[in-house]
Amino acid sequence: MKNVIILYLLSINILAFLIMGIDKHKAKKNKWRIQEKTLFIYSLIGGVYGIFLGMKIFHHKTRKKKFSIGIPFILIINVLCIIYLIKIS
Repeated sequence: MKNVIILYLLSINILAFLIMGIDKHKAKKNKWRIQEKTLFIYSLIGGVYGIFLGMKIFHHKTRKKKFSIGIPFILIINVLCIIYLIKIS
């Protein structure tokens, strides 16, 4: 079960990171963009590390308050949940 969870988290974070890169590329080209709601959904279902890393590496969505505050908040909650789950197992 642990391996499945690790594989899921790895996959969703790689995908989230790639989506941030794609959205940044589309922003530069003035093309159709990925909805912000979609980016937040990815972060809420476990891809917050990929979204956060994408923000930092691609310098994407860093000026938007809901991202500059929301994503680190989700990241902190995610880390606390992982610590809790490790302690109870």
